[in-house]
Amino acid sequence: MLRITGGQSREAGPDGEWIIRRVIGAAAVKVYRCPGCAQEIPVGMAHVVVWRPYGDGDDRRHWHSSCWERRSRRAPRY
Repeated sequence: MLRITGGQSREAGPDGEWIIRRVIGAAAVKVYRCPGCAQEIPVGMAHVVVWRPYGDGDDRRHWHSSCWERRSRRAPRY
């Protein structure tokens, strides 16, 4: 189930509930490592930032959009 909440969406799936924020390429100004594939997300690449809705936000992670969509089919790589 996906629910849009002003710039963010909330998604519930088999791995729990998540808040998802889409980052457009122009706003991607740092390099991150995707926990789904362990590859870099380069500057300028659109991607998603996800975190649990309850907590302090320390679990925020930047994912390739395609890795996030396929996350239930493989284990994350840290």
